[in-house]
Amino acid sequence: MPQFPLPPNQQLVRGDRWPVVGERSPGDTTAPWTLEITGCVTRPLNFALDQLSSMPQSTRQIDVHCVTRWSKPAMTFTGVRLLDLLHVSDRPIWTSNAQFVSFVARSERNHSTSLPLDEVLQLDPLIAFEAEGHPLPTENGGPMRMVVPGKYFYKSVKWIQRIEFLAEESLGYWESEAGYHNGADPWREQRYMAPTLTKQAAAKVLESRDFRNQDLRGINAAHRDLTGLMATEALLRDADFGSCTLQRADFRDANLSNAKLNDTDLRSSDFSNADLEGADFSGADLRECTLHGASLFGCTFFPPSDSASNEEHRDRTSRPAVIDMTTQIDIASLDALVEEQKQFVLRSLKSE
Repeated sequence: MPQFPLPPNQQLVRGDRWPVVGERSPGDTTAPWTLEITGCVTRPLNFALDQLSSMPQSTRQIDVHCVTRWSKPAMTFTGVRLLDLLHVSDRPIWTSNAQFVSFVARSERNHSTSLPLDEVLQLDPLIAFEAEGHPLPTENGGPMRMVVPGKYFYKSVKWIQRIEFLAEESLGYWESEAGYHNGADPWREQRYMAPTLTKQAAAKVLESRDFRNQDLRGINAAHRDLTGLMATEALLRDADFGSCTLQRADFRDANLSNAKLNDTDLRSSDFSNADLEGADFSGADLRECTLHGASLFGCTFFPPSDSASNEEHRDRTSRPAVIDMTTQIDIASLDALVEEQKQFVLRSLKSE
């Protein structure tokens, strides 16, 4: 039993693991590392990495909750409090028209996110250089990243290079491109914004059974016969396929992060190289399925039973997935699962 409460439908990641989500390296590793503070400020500031690392450091324990349903509690981060950088001679550097703060990464996509200024002041973010007593690994945001307590971790930008004060809000990459919820409160399960697909458009695409290359985030396809669905490279984050018939569906290279596939007949379906992070396969029939190359961080194959926070999950289905020796899956990919889920899949693969 966990010794602390988990947000709804989150699972404990194994203690020695810190899953890598998103890009694994910054776009430019040759230029000097600096942090620029700009926008609605009394004067712009620029700090070299050496300057920041020589400032007084804070060490804090912060619970990390990923939107793809894994949690790593009480991680130790060391770095500079952002609020310490935002005051000169005990006076705030932002001007009266500043209402939001944008955090921008040095990455190929220029990843960014934003928070209301009053939330920044309340949450007291950290510009971290170390995690668990060691320098941040590059793939986890090193040499410096934001750590924002109390939010899903996509609000904690890797490879932070610019902090900009804004008069008006600017949605970041994950919010505007991936459809992640701008509030990002794990206790309220603010994972995704409401789908933008109209009921008429959804009905048309469901009738066609052709989802290929389409952005259908949050589509509700539950309780339908979608045998032979074509969905290669489709964007299906947070889609609901619960209790569907999806035999021989083609989900190669699709993004099904946080998708609901519980109690679904998926026999002979192909999930090769799909993003299945946080997907729920509880009660699904996965016989003769192909999951080679699929990303499985945070997946569930049976309902978690070790936390009161997962009551809603248990109510949806109480059955485990059907997996046997015909289910094609890379054994190494199972390391991305929490331990109890991994052991369940291994036992199922060996069953006759």
